Amino acid sequence: MFFKTFGWSLAITAAALVVAFLYGGPTALILCAVLGVLEVSLSFDNAVVNARILERMSPFWQKMFLTVGIVIAVFGMRILFPLLIVGVTADLNPVEAVSLALEKGDVHTRGTYAYLLHEAHPQIAAFGGMFLLMLFLDFMFEDREIHWLRFVEKPLAR
Repeated sequence: MFFKTFGWSLAITAAALVVAFLYGGPTALILCAVLGVLEVSLSFDNAVVNARILERMSPFWQKMFLTVGIVIAVFGMRILFPLLIVGVTADLNPVEAVSLALEKGDVHTRGTYAYLLHEAHPQIAAFGGMFLLMLFLDFMFEDREIHWLRFVEKPLAR
């Protein structure tokens, strides 16, 4: 039953780890394994929220939600969005961004993907910080019945 449920996921994971090893050696293998574990562990909370939303949908919309959501989450946010950010901040077209991303470049060598990503760090960090600030403010100013840290939340909400 385990392999029937998770067989394809395990096969794709194993293939990705082999590609990581062939591309970058043991360091890339360990990095990809750690990032994979982190991604899975951080996705559990998202799965709970999605399950609550999905239970109210028809089977058609459940399939649409999962299919489109996975495509956007995996390909959009994990692959395209980082390339888009570097492409926009470094004034590159998408083909150049992908080409640079696949090359192994040093962070101190001008023109490499690592260098451009390092140079774009302030803009990327500012975007991420503003996103987290918006989430925090939404959490603080949302009118809720249950407060986890009432002594902190109530004064900040005022």
